[in-house]
Amino acid sequence: MIDPKRARLPIIRQCTLLQLNRSGVYYRPVPQSEANLALMRLIDAQFLETPYYGSRQMTWHLRRQGHEVGRKRVRRLMAIMGLRAIYQKPRTTVPHPEHRKYPYLLRDLVINRPDQVWCSDITYIPMKRGFLYLVAIMDWFTRKVLSWRLSNTMDAEFCIEALQDALMRYGTPEIFNTDQGSQFTTPRFTGILEERQIRISMDGRGRWLDNVFIERLWRSLKYECVYLHAFETGSELRVGLTKWITHYNGQRPHTALAGRTPDEAYHGAPTPSGPGLTPDQMANSNAVKMAA
Repeated sequence: MIDPKRARLPIIRQCTLLQLNRSGVYYRPVPQSEANLALMRLIDAQFLETPYYGSRQMTWHLRRQGHEVGRKRVRRLMAIMGLRAIYQKPRTTVPHPEHRKYPYLLRDLVINRPDQVWCSDITYIPMKRGFLYLVAIMDWFTRKVLSWRLSNTMDAEFCIEALQDALMRYGTPEIFNTDQGSQFTTPRFTGILEERQIRISMDGRGRWLDNVFIERLWRSLKYECVYLHAFETGSELRVGLTKWITHYNGQRPHTALAGRTPDEAYHGAPTPSGPGLTPDQMANSNAVKMAA
């Protein structure tokens, strides 16, 4: 971490050694107005229902709800929230030009055991007077949340911290799957995986199905925790998320896990379930619809 008080090592040198952008060290988020925060909460709730809404459709939706907003404003708020519409056709945007692009490795792969595939994603978390970003790392087969972190910016640091925590506590998976966001394509993130000989898989752009279980996790977490509590501070949010994720991992049975909790499935509790399924088969099964 950058330490501004370390006089013998200038911040410029610290950034160089850590491969950090110096502008990020000095960045301080600009607070959003109450009106914008209210709109962002509405956008977030609607996006869970219709993830294919782009800024144009989201603007129409908000106007039908009685909000006089322009598309430019909605586009800007969705960008702040990290929301990108899911389209049936291939996305034309490209990842960070300096970051390597990795193939999607899960297509037709039978996933039938813990630590075979881990996945990760970032989501926007609204609060009463602001918002934070949440990253989580999940074991694909058991749905267990292995690690998570909160941040007030969309930089890579909190993703790296979550990854390092998961690796320290649970060892290494065979494959690690993410989207093509710059937080996951930066060499600072992928280098940790490559050092441990973990194969890297990345979603096709705009394909929510490629990371379906963590997308379903976000939906459950928001409807069952975030939207039910108007968290005032990051500390309150952290306590609330800790309680919900602990319950999710340890006490919430999943139909797709034959009635076991993610903790039980991850640690090998017996189940009468049959052979594993490919991601597409799992995503399209009735069991998956009940799993999260």
